[in-house]
Amino acid sequence: MSSGEEIAFHVDPGGKLNGRIRVPGDKSISHRAVMLGSLAEGVTEVTGFLNGEDCMATLAAFRAMGVEIDGPEDGRLTVHGVGLHGLKAPAQALDLGNSGTSMRLMAGLLAGQSFDTTLVGDASLTRRPMRRVTEPLAAMGARIDTAESGTPPLRIHGGQPLRGMAYAMPVASAQVKSSLLLAGLYADGTTCITEPAPTRDHTERMLTGFGYPVTRTDDTVCLQGGGRLRATRIDVPADISSAAFFLVGACIAPGSDVVLEHVGMNPTRVGMIDILRLMGADIRVENPREAGGEPVADLRISSGVLRGVRIPEELVPLAIDEFPAIFIAAACAEGETVLTGAEELRVKESDRIQVMADGLVACGIDARPTPDGMRIRGGHLRGATVDSHGDHRIAMSFAMAALRSDGAMRIRNCANVNTSFPGFVELAAGAGLGIRQEAQS
Repeated sequence: MSSGEEIAFHVDPGGKLNGRIRVPGDKSISHRAVMLGSLAEGVTEVTGFLNGEDCMATLAAFRAMGVEIDGPEDGRLTVHGVGLHGLKAPAQALDLGNSGTSMRLMAGLLAGQSFDTTLVGDASLTRRPMRRVTEPLAAMGARIDTAESGTPPLRIHGGQPLRGMAYAMPVASAQVKSSLLLAGLYADGTTCITEPAPTRDHTERMLTGFGYPVTRTDDTVCLQGGGRLRATRIDVPADISSAAFFLVGACIAPGSDVVLEHVGMNPTRVGMIDILRLMGADIRVENPREAGGEPVADLRISSGVLRGVRIPEELVPLAIDEFPAIFIAAACAEGETVLTGAEELRVKESDRIQVMADGLVACGIDARPTPDGMRIRGGHLRGATVDSHGDHRIAMSFAMAALRSDGAMRIRNCANVNTSFPGFVELAAGAGLGIRQEAQS
């Protein structure tokens, strides 16, 4: 949980969204820019960096390991890389706050260092499973201790010789894939990761941008240990996971017409757009282009009538972070929406299946959780008080639900919105959402 006073969102019912909106920079890419920029030789310039609590936790961790980083100022960051073997032992445990991305990726990166490190986090992160990365890392030769339940803190023993390996991931996870590739930078031999389904490929793209050879064939990505990273320039696009809330808000609120600017359109991240289009959403891609090795575009969304669908399982890994918002769209659709194959949602910042189901039921919606998904029958949204359980994506999703509710929405435990989307309240209010932030009683 974020430090300081806990806050709630109060959102008036009804309204519509209009205008041109630029959401903050992509969180996944911002994390990786700091990590790889720190390990590169030379000075890496970053624009569009997300100044959110999660990314700032990553930045603070690398500063604690001796990396000089200037900024962020207006999204600009200058990283003075120390090379693959230039990190120094931190004086104390590295506190990664609420960021599961930071912890899982850094577990791989730090497994190859010569010094010991301990990774800790907030109450939410301390409940999240880590064996999915620590067990394959151990097969590479790493020594990482966890709590008895396989959760943080992680105690990483330095000085362990790592061996490249071929690993078939049992569950599609970009964080696991990235963690093992980062460990592979320090391993003797070749590391190859095979995915059961496509996941976001920001790590592979950025490694290539830093001049590190990566080979990709079908569902497998490989790299050879012992190379070098060369400093580069990175332009971070707007985060499609943050754009998701405005995408759904504009789809469900009659009279809405929104343009989301410079949104990252990485093909491993656009599952939500495909799902909303299957539901009948009017989403147009305008001005497609490339920025820093990543495809970007402007998205124009107009309101319309949505219908329930059975979500194709092959789209689930491509939209895994956006499902809280998709559930709100399903609640406003005609008919039933069925999600399966998404058990990963139960081990995010909260159990997103159960917490979203509880919130939707409080709003009068027929929402039935299943072990790996949910069945939602669209209906009439009532105003309600909903507990986000400190999960930023749930808080922002229910804020948008107020656009179709018959009464005010009050969402509790919203401080963690700042982990991924600083300025959400101001940006949403400027677009037409009747939202305000208040102290939680």
